[in-house]
Amino acid sequence: MSAPNKSYDPVEVEALKPEEIERMRDEALAAFEAAADLDALTHAKTAHTGPTSPLSLANREIGALPPQAKAEAGKRVGMARGAVNKALAARLAVLEAERDERVLVEEAVDVTLPYDRVPAGARHPLTTFMERVADVFVAMGYEVAEGPEVEAEWFNFDALNFVPDHPARQMQDTFFVQGADGKKTDESGVVLRTHTSPVQARALLERREPPVYVVCPGRVYRTDELDATHTPVFHQIELLAVDEGLTMADLKGTLDHMVQALFGEGVKTRLRPHYFPFTEPSAEMDMVCYVCRGESVGNPDRPCRTCGSEGWIELGGCGMVNPKVLTACGVDPEKYSGFAFGFGIERMLMFRHNVEDMRDMVEGDVRFTRPFGMEI
Repeated sequence: MSAPNKSYDPVEVEALKPEEIERMRDEALAAFEAAADLDALTHAKTAHTGPTSPLSLANREIGALPPQAKAEAGKRVGMARGAVNKALAARLAVLEAERDERVLVEEAVDVTLPYDRVPAGARHPLTTFMERVADVFVAMGYEVAEGPEVEAEWFNFDALNFVPDHPARQMQDTFFVQGADGKKTDESGVVLRTHTSPVQARALLERREPPVYVVCPGRVYRTDELDATHTPVFHQIELLAVDEGLTMADLKGTLDHMVQALFGEGVKTRLRPHYFPFTEPSAEMDMVCYVCRGESVGNPDRPCRTCGSEGWIELGGCGMVNPKVLTACGVDPEKYSGFAFGFGIERMLMFRHNVEDMRDMVEGDVRFTRPFGMEI
């Protein structure tokens, strides 16, 4: 058997020549140094250290060399690749540091700036006050009742003792909704409710048998022009109590409690005779001015803007439920009696907060609502 040929002269591979390895290394180092950002460095890394880079391809050629030539070629390629990886890591550290410094400047947050530059919103004072009034009666044992805003004419008028030729039924006071059959709007039998009283009729019909104690807040519609003291869409809140033995004294005591809960202890009320189709007897309820407490009457030295120096503020209408209304709703007027009361939320809000123009309440300007806050 013959011995290994120690004197074999290996074929020189062009890619593994020392000058070629140095050229590949130097090109890689120059490319890394020229990279101005991390994206450019990523492209340079792929070109000079990836599987198809010159040094990687040269490393594959080592396998074709004779055994006695592999060690020297491998050492030469390994040293070049090590220098390339070292230069890559160094350039990467530099570019990452530059990026971090740039981000700190460009994306800096000034923690001394106000944190609430976008102001918080506010609940509308009409909603807040309506809920506060309802809470007064809920605390007395009443329930909150609601009903549709598009209402049958029977609930809005007939059940409440409005005669067919009552002025409130006319189109200049009521929004009629045109029926699907194409009838004239004033004959459709469907209206936008003009008050929250239809909810009272619905409550009586649903309960079938008293006692009934409900408070009815909600939106109502009338054909008024929008001005400083009127709006075609406004809010009312009404209460209804039907039970055995209820009298005007119970009504007066309930209203006194409501007024004192809303305006403070000692605020007195009075009832003035009036007429409403759905109550008999009926009255207008006034309360002593909660600002001057009546001391501005006949006193020119102390005028009161809130009550106009009259000493009293009109709140709304009230009275004992008309027996015809009880009968229409299936309640025996010989056995049961009841009282009702209602007033406008917008009007009350104007009194409480000296709002001079009702249009401010409907224009949606946050400068009006924000001072009232987020009371819940």
